[in-house]
Amino acid sequence: MSFPHLIGYGILIFTVWKLVRRRASRKANALDVAGPKNEHWLKGNLESVLVDSFDRCLKMAADYGGVIKIHALFGAEWLIVSDPRALHHILVKEQHIFEENDNFIFSNKLVFGDGLISTRGEQHRKQRKMLNPVFSISNMRELLPIIQTISHQLKSIFVSDLPIHLPVELDVLPWLSRSSLDCICEGVLGYHSAALDAGNESEYTEALRMLGPAISKTMLFRPIVGVVRRNFSLYWCKKIADWLTISWLPTQTMKDIRELRRIVEIMDSASRNIFEEKKAALAMHDTSGRTKGKDIMSIMLKANASSAEGDRLSDAELLGQMNVMIFAGLETTTAAVARTLYMLAMHPHVQQQLRADICDAMTAHQAVDVNRSHAEDDFESVRLPYDSLMNLPFLDAVVRETLRLYPSLPILGRISTSATSIPVQFPVRTASGEEINTISVAKHQAIIMSIVAANHNQAVWGEDASEWKPERWLNSTQAGVKDGVRYPGVYSSMMTFLAGNRSCIGLKFAEMEIKDVLVTLLPDIHFALPSEPDETGHVKEIHWKMSGFHIPVVKAPAGDGETPQLPLSLRLVQK
Repeated sequence: MSFPHLIGYGILIFTVWKLVRRRASRKANALDVAGPKNEHWLKGNLESVLVDSFDRCLKMAADYGGVIKIHALFGAEWLIVSDPRALHHILVKEQHIFEENDNFIFSNKLVFGDGLISTRGEQHRKQRKMLNPVFSISNMRELLPIIQTISHQLKSIFVSDLPIHLPVELDVLPWLSRSSLDCICEGVLGYHSAALDAGNESEYTEALRMLGPAISKTMLFRPIVGVVRRNFSLYWCKKIADWLTISWLPTQTMKDIRELRRIVEIMDSASRNIFEEKKAALAMHDTSGRTKGKDIMSIMLKANASSAEGDRLSDAELLGQMNVMIFAGLETTTAAVARTLYMLAMHPHVQQQLRADICDAMTAHQAVDVNRSHAEDDFESVRLPYDSLMNLPFLDAVVRETLRLYPSLPILGRISTSATSIPVQFPVRTASGEEINTISVAKHQAIIMSIVAANHNQAVWGEDASEWKPERWLNSTQAGVKDGVRYPGVYSSMMTFLAGNRSCIGLKFAEMEIKDVLVTLLPDIHFALPSEPDETGHVKEIHWKMSGFHIPVVKAPAGDGETPQLPLSLRLVQK
């Protein structure tokens, strides 16, 4: 047995030993909260909670309430929290006690560097202070024309494949991903990725599109990353990564980890080159690029350079923001646009109403657009201004309802930094069945915040909480508020974009991109679910897997149930 083999096995044995010790140390602090029985001596309930678990999360919340005990690796006990008061306590009132856990921070640092999702405490507050003004509404207005150009290119690609009267089935997911990637690269980095140009994908853009799926495949490996990083220096962590990712461990998990490392290395190298080019352009006051210095990265570099020395971010931190913003904006926005088109395909009457509202808005804009030729009588070149786009009532309702029911990140984690207690809005049960209003937790208690269960909570959203009803946002100014009880989310009381100082900083950018894609596509294209049998005689049935992100797949026998894809039937709208 070679030296790397011995080291690798030694690391694995050490990690298991540390996890077992952590389990033993927590037995004295066992949680007295009801929850499902332990399903496996090693994995506990983790697999059923983290892997394709949408229905499972909702059922557990219905069965046990807003705070649930589950079993994690080696019998560790975790809490799943969806109660509104508890989430306010964790994310807002006592956010200094409940931080991202080491596994999350260390894993993100290895992948992205020192970005917002890889830092805590004062470093995170400093980064947030710098970045908040960068995502201002005034900057979003400047970025909208960039997004609109990409949305129109996406529409042209779809339309070019459609005959005049016949529908065509098309997997829209890769094109939505490419469109989102172009929006992120151009709007955030000022980098022309050209992902929508067929056959023009670079190694960098391919790596960015593969990053999300690669991370999803290695989610269960995160606890080991935390143990290793806590007990070894960065130098030895890199050495361990070298040993564990060589081909002598042929398991699928190790193959997935090797692929993730390859993607990260490509992303890091290209991001550094782009970063240096942006710095050089800033030093020369060069705004001749496609975005003319209006992209987020240029704005951030200018703001950083003009800040007081104590407030400035290091180059490593700025580079980390680049990587984080690309990842955060790519997978989540792609999933949101894909799910919205899917829901509109399922509800053609809603799609028709939304199309009519968009066309009315475009007609009204044409009437007052003094720069537009009166000879143009279609919507091919109509581009709504920012305020018109963001304030279309029914479009807003459709987007809000989709983001509520199907948050792109359905679960997120926290850990307590000291012993404390968590109050709840609605009583939960102990293991013996007694109702309690406060849960005592020990130091280092792991917590999973169930965003999806919070957004489906009937006690707050009503008995129809799990129904897709955009009209709920039109019929009431109090959607998401019941008897004065509401969630603390920064976006319409829902928890999709979180709350507190770790809420989603790119919310306005994502919302603008989602709405612009819909406004651009729907006037010309009708979307429907697949209805024609394939060559084997089966109609494709779409299933959304919840594994880190929401990912659409085609169920067997028409599909393999694993490959991300969203086949929809597209046809031109008859005018």
